[in-house]
Amino acid sequence: HILAAAQHVRVFALDRDPSAHQRAQDMSRQHLPGRLVPLLGRFSELEPLLKQHGLSPGSLDGALLDCGCSSMQMDDPHRGFGLAHAGPLDMRMDAHRFPDEPTAADVVNSLDFDSLVRVLKVYGEEKRAKKVAQAIVDSRFMMKTLRTTAELARVVEVALDDTVGHDLLGRPSHPATRTFMALRILVNDELNELHWALGLMRRWLRPGGRLAVISFHSLEDRIVKRHFQGVDADEPVARSIAQRHRNAAVWHSEHEMVVERKRHWRPLGPLQLPSAAEVERNPRSRSAKLRVAERLLADD
Repeated sequence: HILAAAQHVRVFALDRDPSAHQRAQDMSRQHLPGRLVPLLGRFSELEPLLKQHGLSPGSLDGALLDCGCSSMQMDDPHRGFGLAHAGPLDMRMDAHRFPDEPTAADVVNSLDFDSLVRVLKVYGEEKRAKKVAQAIVDSRFMMKTLRTTAELARVVEVALDDTVGHDLLGRPSHPATRTFMALRILVNDELNELHWALGLMRRWLRPGGRLAVISFHSLEDRIVKRHFQGVDADEPVARSIAQRHRNAAVWHSEHEMVVERKRHWRPLGPLQLPSAAEVERNPRSRSAKLRVAERLLADD
């Protein structure tokens, strides 16, 4: 749609999945030679890729970050992302680009109880993380190594047999949904990659350039919101300037206040959510959130 709307635009399309990159290359050769430039890599690999094409920081007019995994990945049972299809417990978005990096099976079969609990709580926001972690640990001793999506889903389902969750459309959701999300985020280092991408766009967008980010769960959206509001993503609680300095008895130097007032982004408009019609056409869009911000004048 971007390329169709503006004939002078050139799009650099980054994806860490070799399959998606191959499809983009085919599309570029057949329909958009020179205007669609596919790049293979993670967000953390983007900067040298852009430089290879002669670009420099501050030269991009706009960027769109589409977080999470794709429908193509979810629907391919051999990738091990989804609950709907039995397949190997893999979940690596990079596929086999980095063969030594752990799969989801490596994680569930090697982490101890406490580590599993932390992963499930932090990345899956699973309220019953201890119960799920104990079931996984027990299964490793009582049965065998967990190797498939179906095996893991069954272990979690039995552990949470009295739990019936629902998605945003009111449909029953599988008890293992949050477990799968937690493992996927961990295996692909998704939150750190997103944090890296947002910092990178601050350097590479020109002043006045626009950044749009589509997130699909609260962990992603929280990171995006913090960046756009100028809040340090490493702070334990996202607080505004007023909240940090509301205590009149605390004195802050002029330098501290200048740093606090400095903003790299100006959020544009309210948070955008999918319409009912869009969700009906594409149920996977139900949890999508779109935030857009404008890059302010260069200050670093």
